[in-house]
Amino acid sequence: PAIEKGIRQVMKHGAIAGYPMQNIEVSVYDGKYHPVDSKEVAFMTAGRKAFIDAVQKAKPALLEPFVKMEITCAADLIGDISSDLAGKRGRIQGTDMLPGNQAVVHAEAPLSEVMTYSSQLKSITAGAGSYAMEYSHDERTPPNVQAEVVAAFNPHDDDD
Repeated sequence: PAIEKGIRQVMKHGAIAGYPMQNIEVSVYDGKYHPVDSKEVAFMTAGRKAFIDAVQKAKPALLEPFVKMEITCAADLIGDISSDLAGKRGRIQGTDMLPGNQAVVHAEAPLSEVMTYSSQLKSITAGAGSYAMEYSHDERTPPNVQAEVVAAFNPHDDDD
């Protein structure tokens, strides 16, 4: 139980960037217990350190939330919207033409890149565009983004 407790601590607080871990299976194959010398804290620490070491060797991936977006704008701004979203790692899924020279751009993008999209859309459309977004799924972060997040993480490990 103490080894599991140490592993669960790491899973809760993350091993590479401070985020909870998911979809993990752990098996402990060997261990020894001595009724006098074995302490629970030693097993927790051993479990925690062994799990962190195993995670780092496994080359873990950070996941990031992606959102579906529907952007309504003037039809002649589709190119500008598409370019802007491409710069935010967004992907255009399609467009629908509406009456009155209007269009709806369907896209998906990382939430971290479009959290403040209203101000960018306002700038592109001179205030005439609107958008809606909802959670879609999680995806692996690109290696460069993961490296930035990991570099910014400052673990507080007082056991070393």
